[in-house]
Amino acid sequence: MKAYQEILRELRENHDLSQAEVAKALGTTQQVYSRYESGKNEMPLRHLVALSRLYRVSTDYILGLEH
Repeated sequence: MKAYQEILRELRENHDLSQAEVAKALGTTQQVYSRYESGKNEMPLRHLVALSRLYRVSTDYILGLEH
């Protein structure tokens, strides 16, 4: 099972987005978003939901709970 940090990076790269672009969509900074991908900070639920909408995947997918 992949860690959600790895899934976040893969989704972002597969959508040809920079960390700054994803951060802007979340209403946060690139530095904060970078900490989600590196695992230094846990992501709040509102950002998890926003990312699932941005990428059109389930929150379970992002969390690594489904294939």
